[in-house]
Amino acid sequence: MPLEGKRILVTGGAGFIGTTLARRLVERNELVAMDNLHRDALTDTDLFDHPNLTFRHGDVLDAELVRELAQGMTHIVHCAGIAGVDTVLESPVRTMRVNVIGTSNVLEAGVSTIGTLERLVDFSTSEVFGSQAFRVAETSATITGSVGEARWTYAVSKLAGEHMAHAYHAELGLPTTSVRPFNVYGPGQIGGGAIRAFIEAALAGDDLTIHGDGSQIRAWCFVDDMVEGTLLALEHPNAVGESFNIGNARSAVTIFDLAQRIKRLSGCSGEIVFRPLHYTDVELRIPNVDKARELLGFEAGVELDDGLARTIAWYRSRALTGSK
Repeated sequence: MPLEGKRILVTGGAGFIGTTLARRLVERNELVAMDNLHRDALTDTDLFDHPNLTFRHGDVLDAELVRELAQGMTHIVHCAGIAGVDTVLESPVRTMRVNVIGTSNVLEAGVSTIGTLERLVDFSTSEVFGSQAFRVAETSATITGSVGEARWTYAVSKLAGEHMAHAYHAELGLPTTSVRPFNVYGPGQIGGGAIRAFIEAALAGDDLTIHGDGSQIRAWCFVDDMVEGTLLALEHPNAVGESFNIGNARSAVTIFDLAQRIKRLSGCSGEIVFRPLHYTDVELRIPNVDKARELLGFEAGVELDDGLARTIAWYRSRALTGSK
């Protein structure tokens, strides 16, 4: 049954996934969206003024504020974190601080409101599986790259948060669940990412730039499917104490194939060009979602071309209206 009459705190609530999730929850629940607006998909939307949504500007490193906002909440969704390859490479220290200390602050806030708390969903990442991840399941070994390679500070920090969430459940009885998103995209996306970069270039009539040879493989998950998986993790009793891959293995393509699809669907006049890769990349990432299917009833429903067409339409509408 959909959540109704609940009080829900969403950290990173102005982000891409947080805002999309809020749209699904706001009509029947009371929401508090907390965010430092480093990436803002919320404030210029009609959702921002919804009577059931309260926005609080703040950072998950502010333990006192997180604890204050958590009081009386029935559900907490911890979406806040540093993400994006370029951001991680530029600020590995900030990445570790926000993703590790911030998650610790949220879990401690959950303990402080454990009398009312029904579920705490922590966002991990598919990057915990390292650079080669073919049909990886939740029980697959988590692997990262060598120490000193800044790219892996993100995966390590998210994996640490996931271990903390499980520990707080096992030792303190906190009703935690972790979700591992696999390459989420769709309308409302902010920040970096191949799909956004390709679409914006296509709509501007520019060339689509691939870093590397384009043979890297990703399984893309439309944001509505990611939100559906998150809602199941919030609602289903089987989710407590577990981690779940959320993705769509049917949407696995090479980066070159992805660029070709976006070029075709957008009617792009530019060419596909290649540039040297200046960072350590993930070569293969395809999830196994059998656990989420069997325990939660999750099934991705949006196929890649449909999702890309809907995403292109959203970016095109923003370009026509001059939105940033």
